[in-house]
Amino acid sequence: MKEEKEDMAEDLTFEEAMKQLEEIAKLLEDGDLPLEESLKVFEEGVRLSKICNLKLDVIEKRLEVLVRGKDGELEEREMTLDEE
Repeated sequence: MKEEKEDMAEDLTFEEAMKQLEEIAKLLEDGDLPLEESLKVFEEGVRLSKICNLKLDVIEKRLEVLVRGKDGELEEREMTLDEE
């Protein structure tokens, strides 16, 4: 079962994980769930949060590589769609 969730995490986009996380936050904020169900939902939220953080870390590293100059120093420049 744990492997299935990990495989599903790889299939989720950042946007999908965030949407699910927002739905979980709303459920918990409403306060209508029984305690045990709230705990399960909260645990799923923590899992989705980790997925989002991992995906953001990957994107941050990709961006850093894209803007690092030839001397290895980070260069501040405007990102445009036509840059490769």
